[in-house]
Amino acid sequence: MRFTAGWQADSTTGTLRRASLERRELRPDDIAVRVEYCGVCHSDLHALQAHRGDASGGVLVPGHEFTGVVTEVGGAVSGFSPGDPVAVGNIVDSCGACPMCRAGQENFCHAFPVLTYGGTDRRDGSTTLGGYSREYVVRDHFAYLLPAGLDAAPLLCAGVTVWEPMQALGVGPGSTVAVAGLGGLGHLAVKMASALGATVTVISRSPGKADEAHGLGASGFVVSTDPGQMGAVRDQFDVVVDTISAPHDLAPYLRTVTMDGTLSLLGHLGPVTVNATDLLIGRKKLSASGSGGRPSTSAMLRFCAAHGITADIELLPSSQVNQAHERLERNDVRYRFVLDMSDLDPSS
Repeated sequence: MRFTAGWQADSTTGTLRRASLERRELRPDDIAVRVEYCGVCHSDLHALQAHRGDASGGVLVPGHEFTGVVTEVGGAVSGFSPGDPVAVGNIVDSCGACPMCRAGQENFCHAFPVLTYGGTDRRDGSTTLGGYSREYVVRDHFAYLLPAGLDAAPLLCAGVTVWEPMQALGVGPGSTVAVAGLGGLGHLAVKMASALGATVTVISRSPGKADEAHGLGASGFVVSTDPGQMGAVRDQFDVVVDTISAPHDLAPYLRTVTMDGTLSLLGHLGPVTVNATDLLIGRKKLSASGSGGRPSTSAMLRFCAAHGITADIELLPSSQVNQAHERLERNDVRYRFVLDMSDLDPSS
């Protein structure tokens, strides 16, 4: 085994402490990545909350959107060399054989994709440990060459999560798109939809975010708690990208969807209640999506590099990871935390 430093969850408190972590020796199709930057996702917060009080003795190391540099490659690897800048997202393996994998949708693998942390390795049954660490060993198929100059850590989760459904729904010139919620997912959805040529409106409960929305590329802004403003955009949008993470009533947002349009649910993935009449009137559709397959992730990185799209972040040393989670829980971030992992070096 090889060892690296990282941030491991305490099962009693749910807080993270610095620890020595085991990484597997490289398989023929593996690469070793020195992790430079790792994004902090709401999923990390949920995982820590679930881990609190876990008596199983399982190890949890969060982090599933990170960038770094290749330091070593396995004997069968041909697409990477030491020194290459790479990005890794929230999926690190899949069966490769099911219809979804063959279609390039490894995120929907029938055998369930192997997640970057908290997943089960398909070959040895071990639990995967995430990117809150200085090194990660990953199958080469699930790492992506990082285009020059692209600051990409949050793109590997938040970015591809909004990119893939917009691509599937044909967002482009002439499209009208509403983005509900202006957080880690939402601000990237605004940037991407605008760059794709769509006319973009932000729907938010916070009137004070109007200037931010316009600065990101939105031409319209609607306060969701104002019935008059919501009524004025009834049946208006081809696509509503719903990034709101908390449970909420979908009916007001469905009413803003135009005939044959779609509400794409990306933020809250728990149970929802929908009145069929809200779909019937206008033949409206409700969809959901999460993460992205390999082709889509590669295309997203190329698009973002070409259009200069990056996440708006606050960079913190990884030693402040617990503070980052505390602030994230109260939505005190614009719009994504990224951890600098260099302070995990032995000399730090």
